[in-house]
Amino acid sequence: MKIFRRVVWMLLLAATALPAWAHVGSKDVFEDVNAGPYKLFVTVRPPNVIPGVAAIEVRASGPQVSAIRMTPVPMTGEAAKHPPTPDAMKVSADDAQFFTGSLWLMASGSWQVRFEVDGAAGEASAGVPVAAMPLSILPMQRSLGMVLGLLGLILAIGMVGIVGGAVREARLAPGVAPTAGRRRAAWMASAAALIVAGLMIYGGGTWWRVDAASYAAGVYRPLVLQPMLSGNRLVLSFGGYEHRGGLWRVESSDELLPDHGQRMHLFAIRWPEMDAVYHLHPQPVGKRDLGMTLPAMPAGEYRLFADIVHENGFPETLTATLDVPAGMSNAPLGPEDASARPPGISSGELGTNYRLPDGYSMVWDKPAELPANKAYAFRFRLLRPDGKPATDMQPYLGMAGHAAFVKTDGTVFAHTHPDGSAAMPAVMMANGGAMADMPGMPVEPVSPVVEFPYGFPSAGRYRVFIQMKHGGVVETGVFDADVR
Repeated sequence: MKIFRRVVWMLLLAATALPAWAHVGSKDVFEDVNAGPYKLFVTVRPPNVIPGVAAIEVRASGPQVSAIRMTPVPMTGEAAKHPPTPDAMKVSADDAQFFTGSLWLMASGSWQVRFEVDGAAGEASAGVPVAAMPLSILPMQRSLGMVLGLLGLILAIGMVGIVGGAVREARLAPGVAPTAGRRRAAWMASAAALIVAGLMIYGGGTWWRVDAASYAAGVYRPLVLQPMLSGNRLVLSFGGYEHRGGLWRVESSDELLPDHGQRMHLFAIRWPEMDAVYHLHPQPVGKRDLGMTLPAMPAGEYRLFADIVHENGFPETLTATLDVPAGMSNAPLGPEDASARPPGISSGELGTNYRLPDGYSMVWDKPAELPANKAYAFRFRLLRPDGKPATDMQPYLGMAGHAAFVKTDGTVFAHTHPDGSAAMPAVMMANGGAMADMPGMPVEPVSPVVEFPYGFPSAGRYRVFIQMKHGGVVETGVFDADVR
């Protein structure tokens, strides 16, 4: 019963945790990566259980590609020095530049998929980071369980019958009837065999429950984000679940890799209307925590989505709620922070042309249909008040733009960039880049047109926040999408 209670506790804990790592409810990786002269649009769909099979798609552009091989490699550690033999990807019969394949991810942690490309411009390689963690426990189908249980019962009864028959008749000549003593011995042997079979079933069940509890303890649960508001000062600390259910903390904020020069990207969205959004960047406070002075914000309940990257390249999005009282602060936004005050979601669906406070506008070249689980390169354009493309573009946090895709029920959050959905420190680690505390990756010149690789993970209504910078101003466009 103690083991059973532990299993139930683990399962309930796993069920209440959001299935998230680099994002919330959006585990697939969409990445534009350059392998030498070749440009690869990579989609990696990690499994929900580990070990498990990741489905991989690659669309190549640039010089003609003849073959792509792929290898799963841990991001760090001794195993990273000894990659397995690459697997060849299968080229589509309808499109010579579209490749598909699958790879086993055998352990949890921070991985990369290495791509080796052969083509008209020679050989090249690139890596795409993948966070591999078990998100759930796959239940056995009820019908399969009933069949297996029936077969097990037949085996147990068969074993008892074989033992009883062997004791009763195995040493008799053909046609000779067993004596009363042999029949008694057969009954005793059958009873003993039944006890042994019962003990074997009990032992197997105990082993199964212990193994299931061990696996349940490894089901991914993000760190617990603990916001503490004192006046207009916000301090964020991190806790997580230990094996026995206790809390632990990040030992030092130095363990977090800077992503575009920031230890954390914090999105605060007023709920449930999603009519106020803030992209903020708390800084280290003391040894462990991060904090900042909040800008002027309308009162209400805010959902917090905090992106961090651990020193092994593993990204996480931590979640919490924060109640902001009225008149709390009149502080300005930080120089690299951004905000928007769109109409609430109950006001109706926003169109594809979003008017910005300074007269500029942002336009979404929205696809005619938005099915779930399909990779897109979503395109957005920043226009001047006269309708012409903006000319004074600047990088925002080292990129041409930032995007956040948020489902209106709060089950999906994804912070992405023009290069893709993977965290930049992990991308650099996968491709041999140095992980110094960089201010960002300069993008010159910056175009007023930006694309974000992404695919909506499930059907429903989403609100999309797009941020681009021009003339020292960070603009935030807001759009709605109904995904079928």
